[in-house]
Amino acid sequence: MLKVNNIVKDYVIDSDTLRILNEVSFDIKEGEILGIIGRSGGGKSTILKVLRGIEPLTGGSFELDGLTIKPGATIQEIKKLQRMTAIHLQRNFGLWPGATYENVLRRLNAEKCGYEILPDKDAPYYDELYEKSIEYLKLVNLDKKAEHFSAVLSGGEKQRLLIARQLAAKPHLLLLDEPATMTCPATKQEVLDTIKNVNEKLKVKTLVVSHLPEVHSYLAHRVLWLEGGRIVEEGEPEEVLKKFLKNMKPAVPMPERQSDKTHIKVTNLSKRYWLFRQGEVLDLDNINLEFKQGEIVALIGPSGAGKTTLLHAMDGLVFPDDGEIEFLIDNEWVEMSTYSPKRMSVRRATSIMYQEFALSPHSTIKQQLAYKLGVKGQSVVEDAKKRAKELGISEKDLDELYRMTDMPEENTKELLARMGYTPAILGVLFPSYPLTEVLNYSKPVFEAVNLPLGILDVKPYQMSGGENVRAALALALASKPSILLLDEPFGDLDPITLRDVANSLKTINKTFNTTIIFVSHHIDFIKEVAQRAVLIDKGHIIHDGDPKFVCDEFIKASNARYLTCSPDYCSPDYKG
Repeated sequence: MLKVNNIVKDYVIDSDTLRILNEVSFDIKEGEILGIIGRSGGGKSTILKVLRGIEPLTGGSFELDGLTIKPGATIQEIKKLQRMTAIHLQRNFGLWPGATYENVLRRLNAEKCGYEILPDKDAPYYDELYEKSIEYLKLVNLDKKAEHFSAVLSGGEKQRLLIARQLAAKPHLLLLDEPATMTCPATKQEVLDTIKNVNEKLKVKTLVVSHLPEVHSYLAHRVLWLEGGRIVEEGEPEEVLKKFLKNMKPAVPMPERQSDKTHIKVTNLSKRYWLFRQGEVLDLDNINLEFKQGEIVALIGPSGAGKTTLLHAMDGLVFPDDGEIEFLIDNEWVEMSTYSPKRMSVRRATSIMYQEFALSPHSTIKQQLAYKLGVKGQSVVEDAKKRAKELGISEKDLDELYRMTDMPEENTKELLARMGYTPAILGVLFPSYPLTEVLNYSKPVFEAVNLPLGILDVKPYQMSGGENVRAALALALASKPSILLLDEPFGDLDPITLRDVANSLKTINKTFNTTIIFVSHHIDFIKEVAQRAVLIDKGHIIHDGDPKFVCDEFIKASNARYLTCSPDYCSPDYKG
């Protein structure tokens, strides 16, 4: 049994002490799945890290099958705890490159020799370990892919293989952080069924952290609601989930589209990625789409279907192999896959938020807005052209350098080096706006995303999870772009915060007539925010039309039972 007694966890950041867990107590019985739900930043993942021994306790204690952990626990006690627990952290795919069964075999061998090496096939215990590895693969329904290389497995199969590896260590407690959260419904169903099957057959104590009510409805025997580091409610899943969502804000009405003018045209677009090691080809095949000015469109489909590739082709970060993408700017069509002096104007009018978006932890929101306005402000393109001319930089090189301002920093270094520049050139060509001018740009945007102007002077760690997301949206909108592209940046938000974001997006669309195109796996979010949905699978458009119809067809094709076996908690029409 796991017994958690009044645990406390503090972090010290910039001389400030933040209490993340405040006297939390609960227990998990043999064979029980306990779910934890709560707002973003409420302390859910911290509980997992404490129970795994990754983070030390500030106060309180917990006991796992005879082992007691208190503040100041010894290295030996922490090592024993880590042998008794297994953790699956969000978005972690740490697998060995060999065959599927070898990943489990290595884990089993580590129990004998202390290292994850493959045992010699002549070793007296090899056959025993091999048979055990196949047994664990059967548990997660991967035995038929035992000989496949781990690299060619799908996202859901990789997650199931990770679970098999964790089970091979015979844990007393299985810790799961947002299992399959950032995946499509079909992948999520695979992973959830695996967790259920493992629990039924092995009776291992399991703690599942998820912000998705439907995951807890499908998996958990009991649910614990954590808010601000304290337990608010504990009990039957449906009762706790109802109470958790009771204070969700009402949904803002869907704005009407203000124009029938075509804003973006995608014509005969094809893109192929040849992945020789995996033996796969990822592609978009002859895609044709039009987007109206001020339209809100969701791109939906299985993992690896081509949604993100399409979005990045539209932003000019990826160039297609065939076809065209055109944007209407100043009543002139600009094609993005070939160089044009007007292409920088399209980039300036377009803002993108990535799945892995992150605010700079050491800068205030005002400083980050100043930087954003420096690359997306109204006069940026003309000012940069003047500076480039003085420095002897061609307009074609300038266009390529400007493209990099939309990329994550780690992606730009190699490209800059290839062109013969250092990262400093971006600051020279696109200097930050004066801090004194930031306020004028901030007011209308902050109103649209429902943020107080006082947020300008704080750093991200001083804000809640929802405020961080809305601040990132404000950064993307500061320059009043006509096009906003969102690559699943909200996939790991709790439903209450997600409702705030949904309302913000609809307000933004209504206020600024912004064309919004977003990728999402979150069915309720799509139904609530999108005016139109496009289902893409294997590089082809399957459906294009009413979001409810398209989403329902996608759920049917995905066999996502977890979405149909519980109340539609997050629907705008859900009454509880």
